[in-house]
Amino acid sequence: MIKVSDIAKKKIIDMMKDDGFDAAADYVRVGVKSGGCSGLSYELKFDKALSDTDKVFEDNDIKIAVEKKSFLYLAGTILEFSGGLNGKGFVFNNPNASRTCGCGESFSL
Repeated sequence: MIKVSDIAKKKIIDMMKDDGFDAAADYVRVGVKSGGCSGLSYELKFDKALSDTDKVFEDNDIKIAVEKKSFLYLAGTILEFSGGLNGKGFVFNNPNASRTCGCGESFSL
């Protein structure tokens, strides 16, 4: 399961609305791909549809879709948002990551 902090929830709802998505009906798609300075990097986008290979979760009224092959890397992750002058945007607090890069956008196991 992936959890969504209250601050991330507010930002997701605002961004989905700005991009023509409906947080009550559409999904936040979270995934992992090869690349980044630590080996794997996070993906985050909005989606209106699911595929047969998706696992679906709902936390804090946000629907999250994760492709099965990415789920093993993301189980237990908390999606947060860091704003302000030094904010990084969306932050993945991933208990499975043994190492992360300085920017927090990539990790390794």
